[in-house]
Amino acid sequence: MADTAAAQLRRILTIIPRFADDQDHPIEEIAAAAGTTPDQMLKDFESITRRFFDVAGFLDSVRIELGDKTVSMITSEFHRPMRLTIDELCALELGLTMLRLERTPADHAAIDRARGRLERTITALPSNDGRNDVRHGSLTAAGDAAHLVALREAVRAHRTVRLSYHAGGATERVERVVAPHAIVHVEHMWYAVSVGDDHALRHYRLDRIEQVELLEERFERDDTVLERVLRTGRAFAADHARRMTVRYSAQIARWVAEREGATVSADGTLTLEHPVADDAWAVRHVLQYGPEAELLAPPDLRALVVQRLEAMAGA
Repeated sequence: MADTAAAQLRRILTIIPRFADDQDHPIEEIAAAAGTTPDQMLKDFESITRRFFDVAGFLDSVRIELGDKTVSMITSEFHRPMRLTIDELCALELGLTMLRLERTPADHAAIDRARGRLERTITALPSNDGRNDVRHGSLTAAGDAAHLVALREAVRAHRTVRLSYHAGGATERVERVVAPHAIVHVEHMWYAVSVGDDHALRHYRLDRIEQVELLEERFERDDTVLERVLRTGRAFAADHARRMTVRYSAQIARWVAEREGATVSADGTLTLEHPVADDAWAVRHVLQYGPEAELLAPPDLRALVVQRLEAMAGA
């Protein structure tokens, strides 16, 4: 089976917290702990040392020294916490639950194992802790928690809702009566998902919803909606087939290709088309990769990227 970027990342995250103590460790010992061969472990170390910049959140503050048969590592980032409070444990449990919705089925087993360990730890806490009923997370800028509760009730009871909604780029809010078929968390944001008369999905971001009124009218829920959203892992909805073309450099193409189920070109780069319903999302998507991503088309979106870069530079 071909080695993947995801497998390499799991090995790196396994060995760095364990061996980054500025001491010499045999390469064979490190490879055994990572479940791989010494030759593959050396390739992993080479991959780390080639990344002298942040790529999609990759941390480069790791010093690695290779000897003939030993490795020495030290980092200020990958440290194991000494202990966690009940609030931190519950926050981790919630975070893993939300993360599972965003990841591909290949990652579900690892996430489920981590959730299982957290749940066993939480339930083993002393009964007199005084806070073991605290199971919540603040939505802060992600939206109003009361609106999320109302929307979940609408989904459960198959009831329509009247939304006061401020769409991205709009100057005024509008009122819409929708039938919420599902509540999903994708792309780090909560969405209420409904189905239009054309059977296309309509997404309403929670942080843009200003008011929710639960109505008496009921609807027949389509149970395939949630599957359709989670299959793509995106929350796109548009009245037109607008797309953008992005080229990713060889530095990050492998990671993007595995996430998108694509194949890199012979030169190591990757060119993909993405559906676009939100121009602001398109600009953020390209800029998050810095110089390693180039928006090739359409021209108007390229112009928006240039405008954002000029604004950031104070031009």
